[in-house]
Amino acid sequence: MPKPKRSEGEERATDFVESLDRGLRLLRCFAASPEPMSLSDLARAAGLPRATARRILFTLERSRYVASDGKLFTLTPHVLTLAASYLRSSQIVAVLQPVLDRIATDAHEIASLAVLDRNDVVFIARASPTRMFSAGLDIGYRLPAFCTSVGRAMLGRFNDEELAALLDAMPREQLTPQTVTDPKTLLAAIKRDREQGYSLVDREAEPHFRSISVPVRRYDNVIIGAINIGGHVDRVSTEDMIARFLPLLREGAESVRSRLL
Repeated sequence: MPKPKRSEGEERATDFVESLDRGLRLLRCFAASPEPMSLSDLARAAGLPRATARRILFTLERSRYVASDGKLFTLTPHVLTLAASYLRSSQIVAVLQPVLDRIATDAHEIASLAVLDRNDVVFIARASPTRMFSAGLDIGYRLPAFCTSVGRAMLGRFNDEELAALLDAMPREQLTPQTVTDPKTLLAAIKRDREQGYSLVDREAEPHFRSISVPVRRYDNVIIGAINIGGHVDRVSTEDMIARFLPLLREGAESVRSRLL
């Protein structure tokens, strides 16, 4: 007699590896403190039983992702191989990095590439005319999507109904006095940015910083990222951004569309 076919939900539940999920959750907990963390602290942060956290940490130590002096645990540089694997295998980084280099040289400003990760944007490539990066938007740096120019440029990929639902559901913290948190106002702003083909956000994510972004589209016109240039409000005006930086960003994004799959 043939075996009954499992439903889609049953397949997902069976295929889920809980121990792997717990290990990844524990790794993320190290971001909570710049200092080494104890077993109790890590177990508490991950919401795991102490014995479970202990087994996971010893496994990670054997794999060289974690080091311990017997009492406290720290991440090792070997963890960076996980990020390096993403960056090396990412087509968008490989294709856009030369474009960012050219934009940064022509604009005499730092240019960045970001992708959308649920409610956040993550910066995955940068270029500087001096090859010296200022503190702040390092590779892997995350910001809320709703209040950043790269985020709003990428949120334009959703239709109006999807976008309204996303904005209602996502956290919208007031990061600066200028941060717009009202979902209806945000919806109107993102729709406007979608129509004009760029987003300019002024002091909403950081108090003295403004930036301009354009979406990066692949061959079929789907938005898969965004590139931007930002600057301190005392040094770069919104008019400068539109007049000087927007043409460079638009040309750069358009030049790679046919090469992104």
